[in-house]
Amino acid sequence: MKAIVMAGGKGTRISDPTHPIPKVLREANGKPLLEYVLNTISMVDKSDVTIIVGYMREQVIKRFPGYRYAVQEQQLGTGHAVMCAIEASDLEHYDGDVLVLCGDTPLISAQTVRKLEEFHKTQGNACTILSCVSEEDDSLGRIVRENGKVCGIVEAADCTPEQKKITEKNSGLCLFDCKSLCSTIKKITNDNKKGEYYLTDVPKLLIAEDKKIDAYITPDKRELLGVNTAENLAQVEALLRQEEV
Repeated sequence: MKAIVMAGGKGTRISDPTHPIPKVLREANGKPLLEYVLNTISMVDKSDVTIIVGYMREQVIKRFPGYRYAVQEQQLGTGHAVMCAIEASDLEHYDGDVLVLCGDTPLISAQTVRKLEEFHKTQGNACTILSCVSEEDDSLGRIVRENGKVCGIVEAADCTPEQKKITEKNSGLCLFDCKSLCSTIKKITNDNKKGEYYLTDVPKLLIAEDKKIDAYITPDKRELLGVNTAENLAQVEALLRQEEV
């Protein structure tokens, strides 16, 4: 398995004009957010991890040497970020699975990643999404199902009033068959409210190609928590301290 970590954001809602740093270098309980994520995927060799950087990227590269880096010059969405990583890592020639996750979600556990990988392989999926049932955090995308089967992900900004009622949320972590991802991601468009290229459009396109996708539901809704605000950071720190006790 290889991995792609999205770590290029500025984190506008949590940025400090007097001390500007990339969001993933913000510290929670004494460690950068990205450090927790990289520890979570420590089962993947460093040479097989590609970190996508953008804002003040030199700081991230200096702090975490030994990894492969892909530069996203413009923030054009998660799908565009993954395209940058595919190109930088020559992933089109890789025959295996690739894990895609965000660098600001420090509470996803290694155990959950292993369970998701096992589920992915057992089910023979082209894509497996990590989801969780939660009535909190309306900023997260919704997992849309028909007759119990996953048929796509809708970003929060594009949800209809009915879709906003869905409680199964997208964690931002997906495991893909790499060849399926590389061929299908070329088909996504930016026809949405944000004008961005969403990685979350890939599962629906895979279904249209008669490929199997599913969601592995983690029972721990804390794993959904990403750091976008000072309040999120305080929540994460409190939970990390609890884990140390």
